[in-house]
Amino acid sequence: MITYLDFVVQSHQFGPPLGITSICSAHPYVIEAALRNGKAKQIPVLIEATCNQVNQYGGYTGMTPADFVRFVEAIATRVGFPRERILLGGDHLGPLVWSNEPAASAMAKARTLVRAYVEAGFRKIHLDCSMPCADDRDFSPAVVAERAAELAAEAEAASQEAPLPLPRYVIGTEVPPAGGAKAEEDRLIITRPEDAAETLELTQRAFSKRGLDAAWERVMALVVQPGVEFGDAQVHDYHREAAQSLSHFIETRPGWVYEAHSTDYQTREALRALVEDHFAILKVGPALTFAFREAVFALAAIEEVLCDESSRIVHALEEAMLSNPKYWIRYYRGDERTLAMARRYSFSDRIRYYWATPTVEQAFQRLRSNLNRVTIPLTLLSQYLPQQYRKVREGRLMNTFDALVLDKIQMVLEDYNHACGLE
Repeated sequence: MITYLDFVVQSHQFGPPLGITSICSAHPYVIEAALRNGKAKQIPVLIEATCNQVNQYGGYTGMTPADFVRFVEAIATRVGFPRERILLGGDHLGPLVWSNEPAASAMAKARTLVRAYVEAGFRKIHLDCSMPCADDRDFSPAVVAERAAELAAEAEAASQEAPLPLPRYVIGTEVPPAGGAKAEEDRLIITRPEDAAETLELTQRAFSKRGLDAAWERVMALVVQPGVEFGDAQVHDYHREAAQSLSHFIETRPGWVYEAHSTDYQTREALRALVEDHFAILKVGPALTFAFREAVFALAAIEEVLCDESSRIVHALEEAMLSNPKYWIRYYRGDERTLAMARRYSFSDRIRYYWATPTVEQAFQRLRSNLNRVTIPLTLLSQYLPQQYRKVREGRLMNTFDALVLDKIQMVLEDYNHACGLE
């Protein structure tokens, strides 16, 4: 059965190149905004979960793959988005979460992970075994390829036993060597075409050795590093001239495209250039929750003016991050002032891990309730949410809490609509 993903991939061979936005978030407002965007554009929506976020043990969201599917479908029902137009993807599926264990146990858990994703209804599977396990002594690209094929065999078996539609696969990772460049470095190392070619050759050979030639025909995308990344306060912009050899390489492989990770905060035209250069799958996550956070902080400032007893949600977030620093402590550096700023405003958006904290959720609902009981004056809307103010004045947006928050997220998605050829 031909899927929308197949159509996007084939457009790079037979027509104007199209793209698809990959929504990498478990935040309910982000998913709602994405589904509303898909409904307005009348296109399928690709939503992805990552192995440390959603797995057989719950991940940091507390959700198994089946839980995540129910979570997304419940939002789809509420907004009137057809369930059959939801595309679900599993990102970085492999031993990442258990890489501190010996390879045997880590890969056993990775096989269970992949099976759980496939059985739950995920049809886009990113196989990523690029991280060494605790007892790896001779870790090479060939080992990575063999492990990816091992997981593909598990996915194929799960699909056939159910039976379920056969998955589409993505292979590779952002950089060829484990570790790779960091966002804080002055420049990123763009993947060399010869490294991309080696990944394809080794992985195809590993698939074939396991009798997975039919599955190899459904491997549609390769993850590489095109020179796109972001850090706490800076963005590495896409420079297409630097990635031209990479772009030309994939043109020699009909039926293949690239998947670009960390495209958050790229300009609209840079995103379009990525799609034109065959980076057809654009993954975005932190930029969407960053927009959500901006909207919440702006509305909290309005609440302080309008309400006697405010939610103090910014304070609740800070307390939650300080009392449980595990999601940001290894990522932010500097003195106390710098750390305080990063916790709230960093492009890395580690604050996104704290919205589900009970005290934060309580403060958020208090903020929402407070502002739903009043009419937000246009003067304050102009001060704190000027772009939404203009839409309200023009009659294109309701002046309500949820509408304002969703529109802030939608503004990010509009850049991706443009990039993917939907305008």
